[in-house]
Amino acid sequence: MSRRKKRQPDAELFGQIVRTHREARGWTQEQLAERAEMNASYLGFVERGDNVPTLTIIIQLAEGLELSPADLLRDFMKRR
Repeated sequence: MSRRKKRQPDAELFGQIVRTHREARGWTQEQLAERAEMNASYLGFVERGDNVPTLTIIIQLAEGLELSPADLLRDFMKRR
């Protein structure tokens, strides 16, 4: 769960997309973390772009947001 010293633009964009979907549902980070079965602190790292999520994390976040992983990545690619 280490944070990077320099944020990667793709990680920041992905985090913004996750945050946008979470806030659109009116959920806190803690609520999404519970739904995605992950630690709320880690979710914060992802949303800020401090961590580059693995495929497993992308799947967990998508399921927590009630989206398919493809939908979540499609949103990412539209804004990239």
